[in-house]
Amino acid sequence: MAGILAWFWNERFWLPHNVTWADLKNTEEATFPQVEDLYLAFPLAFCIFMVRLIFERFVAKPCAIALNIQANGPQIAQPNAILEKVFTAITKHPDEKRLEGLSKQLDWDVRSIQRWFRQRRNQEKPSILTKFCESMWRFSFYVYIFSYAVRFLKKTPWLWNTRHCWYNYPYQPLTTDLHYYYILELSFYWSLMFSQFTDIKRKDFGIMFLHHLVTIFLITFSYVNNMARVGTLVLCLHDSADALLEAAKMANYAKFQKMCSLLFIMFAMVFITTRLGIFPLWVLNSTLFESWEIVGPYPSWWLFNLLLLLIQGLNCFWSYLIVKIAYKAISKGKVTKDDRSDIESSSDEEDLEPPGKNPHTTTTTNGTSGTNGYLLTGSCSIDD
Repeated sequence: MAGILAWFWNERFWLPHNVTWADLKNTEEATFPQVEDLYLAFPLAFCIFMVRLIFERFVAKPCAIALNIQANGPQIAQPNAILEKVFTAITKHPDEKRLEGLSKQLDWDVRSIQRWFRQRRNQEKPSILTKFCESMWRFSFYVYIFSYAVRFLKKTPWLWNTRHCWYNYPYQPLTTDLHYYYILELSFYWSLMFSQFTDIKRKDFGIMFLHHLVTIFLITFSYVNNMARVGTLVLCLHDSADALLEAAKMANYAKFQKMCSLLFIMFAMVFITTRLGIFPLWVLNSTLFESWEIVGPYPSWWLFNLLLLLIQGLNCFWSYLIVKIAYKAISKGKVTKDDRSDIESSSDEEDLEPPGKNPHTTTTTNGTSGTNGYLLTGSCSIDD
């Protein structure tokens, strides 16, 4: 194990030329980031997860109930051993041939079997109350961490002049505020890594998993080789829009549609401005060009910038989805659905239709779509 660690933390890869790990050991005059500091992230990630459970139970849930958000989930499919076996062991989306076979076996009409499979699929979906509590937790954390970052960074020279991220690098002392900010961010992303498997499943699960992996690796390695100054800029910039998205989701779940639309527009503007404008022109310009001029490239420098460019690629992908949602809402002027939505559309009205009525026709009441409230009305078009 010692040999593996020595190979992994090879000084010639991680540090600039003529710099060793011994040069970055703590002294009485200065404190530098240490690998051992990162071990704090694991117990802290567990604490964050426990705080989340308490917050959702005793803070978010009462708020949701006060807003008349009920815990009612989708309609439960009636028990049926044969259909349940097909659902769990064979397919959740039977084709026409299988539907006809089941119809003969059970003496049910095909439409009833289709309804059963739809209800059974939706039965595993979370309630609006669960989604509201998750969004409220994320909103609260993002507001806190972004506010802390702004208060901390406005007193630092590298916020106003990014060249200070590289002056005297890597011999830049570690401050208490920077250490706390980094460890807290790392702990939160570790908690997201683990809770992602138990949270609401979304269509971009794989992309979010990749995003969390890249973020954790970036935070870890930028802390260890003391690129923490520019790392704080990356973290703060990427946290700036997240609270607005979670706030828009909460407004959606509470059926405050005008507020949801306004918050989503604000989120889209902040997201695109920060991640497609400020991030490449300000942060990437510093990591690619200013650092090359002041410090010079070395092996981990290339890896660091490659990961930042990967993050930027994900930013472009998400910006495309946001623009796509906004375009649909503006051009068509009707209900649209977020491409990250985890809810399968199904209408109670369709289930209650008498035989002979067109099964593809749904009704609306008071401007609300007939899809169990999972789609938005008007121009607001996000749903987790």
